[in-house]
Amino acid sequence: MTSYERLLAARSPDRPTALKYIERIFERRTELHGDRCFGDDPAMLGGIGELGGIVVTYLGIERGRNTEERIACGFGSAMPEGYRKAYRLMKQAEKFNRPVVCFVDTAGAACGEEAEARGQGQAIAQNLVLMQGLKVPVISIIIGEGGSGGALGIAVANRVYMLKNSVYSVISAEGCAEILLKDVSRACEIAESLKITSEDMISMSVSDGVFDEDFDNFDSMCGNISERLFADIQELSAISKDELLAQRYARFRKIGIFNEN
Repeated sequence: MTSYERLLAARSPDRPTALKYIERIFERRTELHGDRCFGDDPAMLGGIGELGGIVVTYLGIERGRNTEERIACGFGSAMPEGYRKAYRLMKQAEKFNRPVVCFVDTAGAACGEEAEARGQGQAIAQNLVLMQGLKVPVISIIIGEGGSGGALGIAVANRVYMLKNSVYSVISAEGCAEILLKDVSRACEIAESLKITSEDMISMSVSDGVFDEDFDNFDSMCGNISERLFADIQELSAISKDELLAQRYARFRKIGIFNEN
């Protein structure tokens, strides 16, 4: 598959959304709502659940499973109150020493007038600062499209994984084609240059691993993801808080380092 074909696969309405992964992977779930400032954003799921007996905080950007849900969720573009809800739940997780697991699937954060008026940039920036210093293990999985700061707002983690046909990019292929080439129809060409695939992310140390996709055997697929999450949480929980923060810092500092011969 080409990079653009991977992008189309990541955007497919037939792909499982964050809610489906959360329902399969976590037991004894309690969903939590609201940012204690403005309101609740259905595009940002959050709550508490159990993974192999370990209590965790989960977050997920939800696109919606039908037209009605997609409209309610802004097609997976979270508002500032969504990122502030995530901030609140991550602070709560740190207080009670709960690992954080995030599921990312968004073309980008909401960028309309209302989102800007309510402080979208600040909300995302505060999450980036918080996650870099969060004193509990953080694991993020790109399950579909990982677009721009909207994705990064819950993806500053100790481990970042991707599904085989998910993508991760600073900008959409269409947006980049419009800005650089003044021709949105050349998005297919631009997608190759952007290096957005899971293999590209592995080669650039942005992603730590890739999960195969097998939506026909979704329970088995989620079982594999659960095993990896459980093992990582045990490993990361065994090290000191200082080591945990140092590992996360070093992980992001090495991104973009390369040698020219």
